[in-house]
Amino acid sequence: MHIVIADDYQRCVRELECFSLLAGHDITVYETAAKDKAELIKRLSAAEILVVVRERITLDEEVIAALPRLQHIALVGRHTKTIDFEACTRHGIVVTNGVFASPIAPAELTMALILASRRNVVLEANRMRAGEWPSTFSYRLDGSTLGIYGLGVIGERVARACAALGMNILVWGGEGSQTRAKAAGYEIAESRESFFKRADVLSIHLRYGPSTKGAVKLDDLRLMKPSSLFVNTARAELIEPDALVTALREGRPGSAAVDVYEVEPVLNGDHPLLKMDNVICMPHLGWADKETFELYYGEAFEQVRNFATDGPLRIVNKDVTRRAVSAKK
Repeated sequence: MHIVIADDYQRCVRELECFSLLAGHDITVYETAAKDKAELIKRLSAAEILVVVRERITLDEEVIAALPRLQHIALVGRHTKTIDFEACTRHGIVVTNGVFASPIAPAELTMALILASRRNVVLEANRMRAGEWPSTFSYRLDGSTLGIYGLGVIGERVARACAALGMNILVWGGEGSQTRAKAAGYEIAESRESFFKRADVLSIHLRYGPSTKGAVKLDDLRLMKPSSLFVNTARAELIEPDALVTALREGRPGSAAVDVYEVEPVLNGDHPLLKMDNVICMPHLGWADKETFELYYGEAFEQVRNFATDGPLRIVNKDVTRRAVSAKK
């Protein structure tokens, strides 16, 4: 079957051990984003099976209707908000997803961003490369306060690592976060206002959904210290639109480190955060380590193999009929 891997931005898929699961198939891999919808449709037009990484491409009714050969979409990961599942069902396309979600890689990147930001690693490394000598003060983590907004599986790993470095852990979030905070012996903020005011470093780890969209407001960020750091490796949509850029321009918080954006990929440096010296921007690499890729892509490629051999599938759009799918085979 003709398999298209639409978004191998890391240029590494062919090097993965799990790639062997696709042996015997005709495979096309794209390593850069399509410039527009017309180019995307052209790229995918011959695909019988499509492998996609969560939100990297948008598959709406117009795109899906233009892909008459497409039978199966295998998601790398568990969730996406950029695929029209109802349209897939109408057009007889099976969508499958993964099962596992590892907190290790995003937690480690969060720690890397915290350390790099507080100790001015990127700034000073670039100054050295430019022939200058380091000249700024940085902030130690020991004795400072880490605010964790959402103490889930990722937040818990970050909290443990920061506590080991001598940070005081302050938690804000729902009932689950507070229960886990009490069990771990972490302090729970007495109020939302106090949480944002007290944090020297504030890292957000909420699960994105309708109830958490825009959870962090501009007024929240304005409560933060001029010396504080705001970290977001979760989802850009958790922040009120334009709130972080506005708050940074006003000087509260004093700096930020982010790995996620409302529209991805960010190309040609076209984002206001990239124009700020007090911000470290990463290209959504929180999940991108070798072990995670083997796990997530392995699940997707296993579903591709099973689809081609009539094996068991983890179907997202369960209303799709086997008759409709069989008719396209």
